[in-house]
Amino acid sequence: MPPKARITKEMIIDASCTIVRHYGIEALNARTLAKELHCSTQPVMYHFATIDALKKETYHQIDHYHTNYLMTISEDQDPLLAIGLNYIRFALKEPHYFKFLFQSGYADGHQLVDLLDQPDLLPLLSIIQEEADINEHQVKDLFLIIAMFVHGYASIIANNHLDYDENDVAAHLTKAFTGALAAAKMED
Repeated sequence: MPPKARITKEMIIDASCTIVRHYGIEALNARTLAKELHCSTQPVMYHFATIDALKKETYHQIDHYHTNYLMTISEDQDPLLAIGLNYIRFALKEPHYFKFLFQSGYADGHQLVDLLDQPDLLPLLSIIQEEADINEHQVKDLFLIIAMFVHGYASIIANNHLDYDENDVAAHLTKAFTGALAAAKMED
């Protein structure tokens, strides 16, 4: 008789991501995981003391995926516009992931301003600062303004309240960037 398949922590997190992707965070529980993994609920509860602990691990996995998605840009693209469009495309392509990351309360107390000190963001901020010929304070202010604009757009799209037209969105982001850059330059 072949040995029983061993359900690993990684398998559970991957299955959790699949459930969230297709059905939303509300559908994630021990029973839906057991069904997805074709096992009992015991392996799930063995690796995770609570479903909340599992949701936090799942959050981090999806957050990592989201970061990679955002930062996939080519060198010939304007970095701020490309990342803004990627952020909005993510909300369109992965609405359940987007809602889980930004509308579920699992962000571990992260606020938008905390993002400015993330090491992954520093190269982007440096590029924007150099291209726009602005100082460090101005680039952070510019990024916050654009991030709020982009997040609003993405939230509306993720909640099915706006049809997506790439050309319109790119034009709006360009206008927002131009206005925010002018405002940032006036402040210092």
